[in-house]
Amino acid sequence: MAAVSFDGVTKTYADGTTAVRGLDLEIQDGEFMVLVGPSGCGKTTALRMVAGLEDISRGVLKIGDRVVNHVPSRDRDIAMVFQSYALYPHLSVYDNIAFGLRIKHIAKAEIDKRVQNAARILDLEPYLKRKPRALSGGQRQRVAMGRAIVREPSAFLMDEPLSNLDAKLRVQMRAEIAALQRDLGVTTIYVTHDQVEAMTMGDRVAVMRKGELQQVADPQTLYDRPVNLFVGGFIGSPAMNMLEATLERHNGSLSAKVGSQSITLDGETLSQRPGLKEFEGRDVVLGVRPEDLEDLSLAPNAPDGHKLRGKVQLTEALGSEIMVHFTVDAQHAVTEEMRELAEDTGDDRALEHRDEAATLVGRFGARSRVRPGDDVNVAVDTRALHFFDPQTGLGIYDGGSTKGAS
Repeated sequence: MAAVSFDGVTKTYADGTTAVRGLDLEIQDGEFMVLVGPSGCGKTTALRMVAGLEDISRGVLKIGDRVVNHVPSRDRDIAMVFQSYALYPHLSVYDNIAFGLRIKHIAKAEIDKRVQNAARILDLEPYLKRKPRALSGGQRQRVAMGRAIVREPSAFLMDEPLSNLDAKLRVQMRAEIAALQRDLGVTTIYVTHDQVEAMTMGDRVAVMRKGELQQVADPQTLYDRPVNLFVGGFIGSPAMNMLEATLERHNGSLSAKVGSQSITLDGETLSQRPGLKEFEGRDVVLGVRPEDLEDLSLAPNAPDGHKLRGKVQLTEALGSEIMVHFTVDAQHAVTEEMRELAEDTGDDRALEHRDEAATLVGRFGARSRVRPGDDVNVAVDTRALHFFDPQTGLGIYDGGSTKGAS
């Protein structure tokens, strides 16, 4: 096992395209680090540089105490798990798992010991004689994992290993991979486009955008204190609602004015984000997560001023909750970050029709009885509101905008 260190690592291709720019990231020995971000953000390129599949243009990459910039991939003591499984169709499960060890001329008894141990860990013992075509997608992925485990590497590198699986199997496999990594204690770098995977699996998560690291933190910190608009909009499912707002003072209280309505900010909100006082009388971007919006009939004790009025457009009943899409008299925030996130998801309708009423998504309790066409009063948990500087895109926390990635 070993730590992995990026020190100013940059990758620029011959055509001048820079895929990764000045990446500084320390991955601790035994840590499960997830690299996440939109397509083309540089996360896979960063992983491939660790694997030795991409040359490093500038900077220093270390695995343990060894600089590996010019060390061949085969000598880096890493094992990679790919999206495509990359199994040999003519070999049995046993032989697929053993293949890399045989190339290294490991003793036959040792190979058998490692293969049997991996098969036990991954529940593959009944399938060792089968060919890959006789396995399910999840079983094939376990075989790919087994092939990595038997090498007993210093680090595992995983490039979107679950993207070919159906939704139910993905949930199962991500839990299994996270548990396996904890049991083995091997340093793991895991690349995914799926932020739910990132949040549920990683000890820490590194969010990338356009080749640059935006923020690296444990999942809860990313969720609670996103460093900027991009991280706030990327982390969370459904995504954070983003609105244009102005901070105004009424009767001694600071409020966020959105369209024709105002949300009063309580003392707890201001104590957690003292920098908001510097934005009094100024425009901000207000972020509200769907889970912090509730049908007022289910939250009768919501204080005055902690409410929004809207009209229901769509409801999605999920059993334990209802996703409610409703319009309010306000404007969606339109920034470079919002455009990029909308392009990534393929949903830029809100930005195209920004002059119309803004559509918000709320995660209502299952007992809500709202229906499309209804007027609705929505309780807002102001303690969980997010605020961003529209000029810099940075989160507003302590003494103004947060600077840099944490």
